This record gives sequence, structure tokens and C-alpha cells, in this order.
Amino acid sequence: MNKITSDMTIAQVLQANANAGQILRSFGMHCIGCSVSTGESLEAAAEVHGIDLQQLLDALNK
Repeated sequence: MNKITSDMTIAQVLQANANAGQILRSFGMHCIGCSVSTGESLEAAAEVHGIDLQQLLDALNK
């Protein structure tokens, strides 16, 4: 698995981690089918959703 970073798009995160969809949903991010996910960074998405970026990164990189 590739390391997930805050500057990756949601689409890249989903490609890099097979469990990313489930993890994102557990944080209240339902970005999987959203058209914005192809260009929005993980950092921007976390900010929009009021999610602690470091906690999200930790979960995605476990």
C-alpha cells in the first residue's frame, strides 16, 4: 500500500488503499461517488467536512 498524504485527491486515495472507501465513510465522508472527488485533495475534503486531518491520515495509513 502506498502512503496516503494530504495532497492526494480522494480518487488517488481510493486507488492507493483498498479499505479507503470504508474508512472515509466511517469519518462521515461519502466522497466515493462525488464528482468533486477526482480533483479535491484529502486535506480540502477533511476541512469541508470538519474532520481532523491527522486522525484521518492515521486511519488511512494503518
